[in-house]
Amino acid sequence: MNKNFGFWGAFLLIMGGFSSCRDTPGSTPEASSAAGSGSSGNRAGQDSGRISLLNYQVLNVYPHDTTSYTEGLLVQDGELYESTGHTEEVPSTRSLFGTVDLKTGHIGVKAELDRNKYFGEGIVFLKGKIYQLTYKTRIGFVYDARTFRKLQEFTYPSEQGWGMTTDGTYLIMSDSTPDIHYLDPTTFKLVRSIKVMENNTPVDQVNELEYINGYIYANRYTKNYILKIDPVTGRVVGKLDLSSLNEQARNKYPGSMEMNGIAYDSAADKVYVTGKLWPDIYAIRFMH
Repeated sequence: MNKNFGFWGAFLLIMGGFSSCRDTPGSTPEASSAAGSGSSGNRAGQDSGRISLLNYQVLNVYPHDTTSYTEGLLVQDGELYESTGHTEEVPSTRSLFGTVDLKTGHIGVKAELDRNKYFGEGIVFLKGKIYQLTYKTRIGFVYDARTFRKLQEFTYPSEQGWGMTTDGTYLIMSDSTPDIHYLDPTTFKLVRSIKVMENNTPVDQVNELEYINGYIYANRYTKNYILKIDPVTGRVVGKLDLSSLNEQARNKYPGSMEMNGIAYDSAADKVYVTGKLWPDIYAIRFMH
């Protein structure tokens, strides 16, 4: 310690400690500061530009198929759905979606694309239909949510299709850029876009999406955290660091790749997360 530290130095150190204290992600199910639930009051409280570090609690661990190259994850009517893509790097991968058996990790296939033509991407349920993106073809598919029969194809305005979610009105998609797009689910025309910004810097590689209590949560390609995004401004207002889960996955199965997949179970108030070729799916809880 500097011997000239004195009273004011001690005072500043104490105050600095108060301002910099924050919990370690993963230690509790609570955020380091109020994360908000989408109400205007909570959102106004985050307009200061501060990014909350969200803590989480692991509730359970389930098996995941290590041939599943995860591109989308969601909960619908109490069942976990996963969509996957085919990559030539892993010949056993397929472009499909279906329900995940949490006892085995296997996907009960509901629809499968020709993997030589299409790389399957994100999916979403909306008003009795399932919408599915593909990677670079600019083609999407619509299915009946009860029978899984393909109803139509559509084109989307971006060069690529990545993640997908919904606010209950629009299709919301990512495309590798900092932009998240809202599409009309009938005409598939662009309604509006937001640019994801963190500390006034555009955030690219926004991947899988999930809409939870008025906010968009997003994986970022090759990163081990989830972003909490204000859908009005595009600002990142929270971060969930899941590096420890990624480390566990790679230690258990060295072929594990990047984290991808966020599915909110509103009935149980828990979130499923996983990654491409991961051996496990984690059920976690955090303030949102």
